[in-house]
This record gives sequence, C-alpha cells and structure tokens, in this order.
Amino acid sequence: MPADHRGAPPPTRPSPLRERRRAVAVREILAAAERHITEHGPHALSLRAVARDLGMTVQALYHYFPSRDALVTSLIAKAYEELTDAVRAAVESPPEGDADLPGLVIAAEGYRRWALAHPERFQLLYGAPLRYYAAPVEGPTTQAVRRMSAIFERQLFGGFTPERLAAAEIPELPPSLLASPEQMRPDDPAALPPPAAALLLSAWGHLHGLVSLEVFGHTSFIGERQQAEVFRMAMRHLLDDVHRRIAGS
Repeated sequence: MPADHRGAPPPTRPSPLRERRRAVAVREILAAAERHITEHGPHALSLRAVARDLGMTVQALYHYFPSRDALVTSLIAKAYEELTDAVRAAVESPPEGDADLPGLVIAAEGYRRWALAHPERFQLLYGAPLRYYAAPVEGPTTQAVRRMSAIFERQLFGGFTPERLAAAEIPELPPSLLASPEQMRPDDPAALPPPAAALLLSAWGHLHGLVSLEVFGHTSFIGERQQAEVFRMAMRHLLDDVHRRIAGS
C-alpha cells in the first residue's frame, strides 16, 4: 500500500459565528462582574458569584476566563480604557464655558468626573490591592495605563522641548536615576527625561490624591460645589508650578 504523503490536516479556525458568540459571552460576563463589583465591592468578586448571577456553572465560565486573575485583568483593563476615553473626550470636547481652561485642568476634571460616577470601579483600579492578584508584566493593564498617562503628558508638557524638560528645576534626583533614565520606561524612545518624569509623578500624586479623598468621602464636609472649586484651583496651581520649574518658562 503506498504511503500517505498528505500530512496532517491544517488546524481548523473557529467559525465567525462561534467567534461572535464568544465575544457576546465575554461582554456579558464582564458586565455581570462589573455589576457585582458595584453592589458588593471589588474584594467580593469571585468566578462563582459571577457564574451564579449569569445562571451558568463555574466550569462553563472557565471556557472564557480560566482564573479569577484573568477576569480581574480584563476588568481593570476595561476600566482603564473607559477612564482614558472619558479623559480624552473631556480634552477634545470641553464642557460649554470651559473651553478656555488649560488642557491639563480639563483632563484632570474629566478624570475626576469618571471617578465620582464609578466609585467602585475606581476602587478596583486604585483602592486596596486585591489579595493574591498580580497584574501580568507588560500586560493589558500596563498598556492601558500608558495610554492614559500619554494624555496627561501631552497636556502637562506640550510645547516644551526634551532639552527644556531635562533642565527642569526639581530637588536633586538619585544618581542611579540620572544615569539610567531608560529605567523609567524601558524601550520607549519617547520616554521623558528624569526631571520631567519626576514632575509628572508628583503632579499625578497631587491630582489622584485629591480625587481619591473625594471619591472615598473624606472631603464631603465642604460640599459638592466647593470640592469642585477646590479641585479646579488646585489643578491650576499645579500646572503653574510645573511650568515655572521648566527652564525658560
């Protein structure tokens, strides 16, 4: 009998219909997980609870998310993407009457609005870390954070040359950081000079700290309108301070 030289058949690809059904199922699972977080908080999230809400077995859920960490990673990346969209939309379409505000202030207020509208998902991103969860290195959550950070970088440093950013007046940086600026963002030719990276981190801490205080109710004693006014004033002062520190501003 002659030998069969046809070889193994090529691997079959999922049909478009199956891919669409899978995409719909993933969206439904993520939506159910978000509802669970909204009702019970991020630390109560479990595959069993999500499966129960959807009327499916945990084993069936494993076909889409093989572990709680995989589900959490998708939820965090999705939340970052929506937060980034909110910040970008704020910059591209400022609220009526705010078009003359600096872009950094507009971006910061877009960030604040999203956080106040989605406190539980903001807590998922920036609250106490979920026990035993570690985001994958250079995974989708890291990439999502960088996309949002890029918006704030443009609004904070747009118009300044790398030379001027490198000459920003800040307290002395550790020699190891000055010697190896690529450590700030490996393999990124557009990485900020260390002084500018330090300014960005400081500005981020100020912005994020004020938003966190408000989201978690620590500044409610001054009233909603006053909180908004204090935040806007703080962002204006932050921007002025950063620009004063950049050589030649």
